[in-house]
Amino acid sequence: MTADSVTGRTPALGAEYAETASEAYRAALRVIESVEPRIADATRKELADQRDSLKLIASENYASPAVLLTMGTWFSDKYAEGTIGHRFYAACQNVDTVESLAAEHARELFGAPYAYAQPHSGIDANLVAYWAILATRVEAPGLAELGAKNVNDLSEADWESLRAKLGNQRLLGMSLDTGGHLTHGFRPNISGKMFHQRQYGTDPETGLLDYDVVAAAAREFKPLVLVAGYSAYPRRVNFAKMREIADEVGATLMVDMAHFAGLVAGKVFTGDEDPVPHAHVTTTTTHKSLRGPRGGLILATEEYAPAVDKGCPMVLGGPLSHVMAAKAVALAEARQPAFREYAQNIADNAKALAEGFLKRGGRLVTGGTDNHIVLLDVTSFGLTGRQAESALLDAGIVTNRNSIPNDPNGAWYSSGIRFGTPALTTRGFGAYDFDKVAELVVEVLTNTQPTQASSGLSKAKYTLADGTAQRVHAAAAELLEANPLYPGLTL
Repeated sequence: MTADSVTGRTPALGAEYAETASEAYRAALRVIESVEPRIADATRKELADQRDSLKLIASENYASPAVLLTMGTWFSDKYAEGTIGHRFYAACQNVDTVESLAAEHARELFGAPYAYAQPHSGIDANLVAYWAILATRVEAPGLAELGAKNVNDLSEADWESLRAKLGNQRLLGMSLDTGGHLTHGFRPNISGKMFHQRQYGTDPETGLLDYDVVAAAAREFKPLVLVAGYSAYPRRVNFAKMREIADEVGATLMVDMAHFAGLVAGKVFTGDEDPVPHAHVTTTTTHKSLRGPRGGLILATEEYAPAVDKGCPMVLGGPLSHVMAAKAVALAEARQPAFREYAQNIADNAKALAEGFLKRGGRLVTGGTDNHIVLLDVTSFGLTGRQAESALLDAGIVTNRNSIPNDPNGAWYSSGIRFGTPALTTRGFGAYDFDKVAELVVEVLTNTQPTQASSGLSKAKYTLADGTAQRVHAAAAELLEANPLYPGLTL
């Protein structure tokens, strides 16, 4: 008895699955309620809120009941530092099974020679990856040169020399305002502090990556690590070209596919657009478009596998065994044929959303999308991203503000709204529904005005015209009712 891995809806045995899940959640909430009823109430309210709102945050999704229930088990009680078969605690044989299955599903799903399922989050995955690259490219050759097996064999003087090398390497990544992530070398982030960093952007006219410009920057800067991947770039990337650039300058290519891993798993991105065959190290989260639990995952070539495998104790503490178990379940779901249809629908729906904005006069960064992200420039509505985000939330549309290239309002207020299609696609939304969503978004933004402040127009405060929120809520409710979340699940 399984749920449909695309929508969470039920095929032939759906009613039985839904009732079994309902019984499980009702029982769990009764147990929680006996200790802290306010937590049980908040849990029920969260499901109700998610059912009643248009979730368009690109980094969020809806995990299946099987994935969610897997996290609430006795695996939460286990300490299991170390690796499979080599733990620093006793009685970890069942954790070994869980981690082995998560890694096995990841390898098979993505066609990778090695997978590491321990990272707690995307930033943890990136930190482990960075230090694994440093360990492989800098520490190991340094130890060999000094005739030592590990850093504990070094004199203080030799260790200080090696440590200086480890802390003075170069990283080239995509800038935050053109779609990169904090962990790609943004200076206030730890990635920007541990490396001598530089960033590449996009073409100022088109908003698209210019691989010749990236190559020129790499030749001039000569980074140890070239980072590809994005958080808010609405186009695909040619990872074969990025690997060519990395090879030319002797860099390790690391790809962060946290946002689009589901499109890779679902074979929407193949060939040069699939990062796994081209990158030395690939990192991802397991939620977002992959629709698993909140957590991280690393894929690597054999060269980097031994260093990645030392993520604990190098960077991580004890792995979250209950989350690794949920990763295994989610990855098993993603290996089902239905997931490919789901992934294609994500991309098709993003195009429908983009076209819906464009035909209503919206201005999009790069002029459209060919992944799961649509980035709307809200300055054409006379708004900041923060005002637009808040007004949309008033109308039951959940989004997040986001920087756009050369953003005049900075990262806090911003000038964009980032939309993503994975979550509503999980609910069953199609192209018609996303066109309607674009209509509702434009209605809200058109009827929102900045509030006057003593020093001019406020960047945060706004006024939403009377009746707009109610009209949009009512229209959204019709879409949501036609595409219910966890149909048949009752608490």
